[in-house]
Amino acid sequence: MREKGRGMTGTYENGIYREGDVRLSDLSGRRRLPVGNDDFLSVVEKSVFVDKSMLIADVLDSGATALLFCRPRRFGKSLNLSMIQRFLEIPSPSDPVARDTAELFEGLAIWDAAGGQYRAHHAVYPVISISLKTAKTDDAAAFLGALAQIVGAEYERHSYVLSGGALSEEQRAYFERVTGGAAEAEEIVSSLEWLSRILTAYHGRRTVVLIDEYDAPVAACYTKPSYHEIVSVLKRWLTGALKGNPMLEFAVLTGVQRISKESIFSDLNNLVVDTPLDVMADERYGFLEEEVDALASYLGVDANLGEAREWYDGYRFGAADVFNPWSVVNFFRSGGVADIYWGNTSSNDVLQGVVESVDPETMRSVFSLMTEGGTVDAPLDLGVSFPDVTTRAGAVWSLLYLAGYLTTDDVAQPNNAGRVRPLRVPNREISEVYRNDIVGRFTGLAGSTRLLSALHRALVDGDAALLAEELESVLLNSASFYDLTSENSYHMLLVGLLFGVPGYGNPASNREAGRGRFDICLAPERAGLPAVTLELKFERGADEARLEALAAAALAQIEARAYDAGATESGAGSLRYGIAFSGKSLAVVVDRRL
Repeated sequence: MREKGRGMTGTYENGIYREGDVRLSDLSGRRRLPVGNDDFLSVVEKSVFVDKSMLIADVLDSGATALLFCRPRRFGKSLNLSMIQRFLEIPSPSDPVARDTAELFEGLAIWDAAGGQYRAHHAVYPVISISLKTAKTDDAAAFLGALAQIVGAEYERHSYVLSGGALSEEQRAYFERVTGGAAEAEEIVSSLEWLSRILTAYHGRRTVVLIDEYDAPVAACYTKPSYHEIVSVLKRWLTGALKGNPMLEFAVLTGVQRISKESIFSDLNNLVVDTPLDVMADERYGFLEEEVDALASYLGVDANLGEAREWYDGYRFGAADVFNPWSVVNFFRSGGVADIYWGNTSSNDVLQGVVESVDPETMRSVFSLMTEGGTVDAPLDLGVSFPDVTTRAGAVWSLLYLAGYLTTDDVAQPNNAGRVRPLRVPNREISEVYRNDIVGRFTGLAGSTRLLSALHRALVDGDAALLAEELESVLLNSASFYDLTSENSYHMLLVGLLFGVPGYGNPASNREAGRGRFDICLAPERAGLPAVTLELKFERGADEARLEALAAAALAQIEARAYDAGATESGAGSLRYGIAFSGKSLAVVVDRRL
């Protein structure tokens, strides 16, 4: 049946919606979105699936023995790996959900590609499919136990091999020890390689190995004493199966971090790594603009796609510009309501670690990212490890990039770790995540949300005396902040405190205006609020009278250099602040202009 209507600009036939080159599978015809579902069979049978099946062709054509895809969380890694499994795998009689998947793939791009040549790979391989997402622990013994359970479940999924006489007695006994929870630690370490040998012996065909979220255990323990022990186990478990294993057809792994410097992959010189800088599979993770447009058309969602672009677009993967797929699906599911969706799916540990840093240069860079068009110029070493954050200068930018908090339009020479690239915040959603974490950090410095709110009210009300009182409280309670040894220290403290002022955008810092560069400016986002300009001064050992004089000079500088020229166009005029600091003392003067 061919259908066109309900706002659709493409055609729907036999469960497939086509619009240009985009294909959406909706075999149920119910236009349901798969929020939080990363199982390919379930998604395709019940929901709308954005066709990414040509990833299968990318994998098969790569010729790689072991291929690692690094992408941010919630960008489709698990769903894509599940798709690869169900295309390649000989359905397991011991898998309760296994089935002939030909009808699920027949309308997808992979089925017709290259004259149908990829169909020769459909349902012909024994496949090991393992996810380490449940092996997140900072205890080495607990990790080994979790790995034993995960592997045991996969062995059980292939328990059909115990029938017949394909296995040797040794293989059968090994298999039963693993499924029965009686395997020794060393047997668990070699269990991945053993299962590939057992499956190949049974089927007479080499095995495909799929490992999802291989780096999840490392992310959970990198600050703990167990780190090296867990990494050692993970390295041996993977290397045995993926290096020099004659029973391996090929392997595909997914993760956020590359973690080559952890020595997990030090012996795997056959590993091909695909990061967001690479072009091989750049369109397979995240949604292209035409896919978002097709989704909106098919779903009949009357939503502001310009708002969707502002909030969720902006990532650059290889040669492709992509949207965050998790956020787009939730945006449509919520009827076109823009909100923080992706940023609320984890604790944002990497970003919080940066924001909580007391390194003034790092914080200055973070603040510059928050300005319109703001960038940080830094090299991307995508082989960084988690501990490198505290030992290697600049490592944090690479981790933020891999985790999805930064992107870059400079994707040339993806393996050149020394190439300096302009990094930027992808979109408004991620900007809001930064803003919230910055506000949280400086709320702690202010003492509480109530105290920070009082500081913000004093600022917008033009109450110099109360603002001075609130700032002095911060200085007294947080005197070690950057050691407060220079004007830059106070500048960075004040910028951080001014994130989240109700009715205002993020504070701008050291930007050109009038006849010079102001220190800090807050621009109102709604009518009735004044523009706020702050000029700061610092002098060691200044007494009260000297601080008052410095504050007055700072205020005069705003006038002389016309930092707030044009502010009166908002209709609420401007507030000018001169603030002088010395140690824990300060002076504040204010002038309101209409």
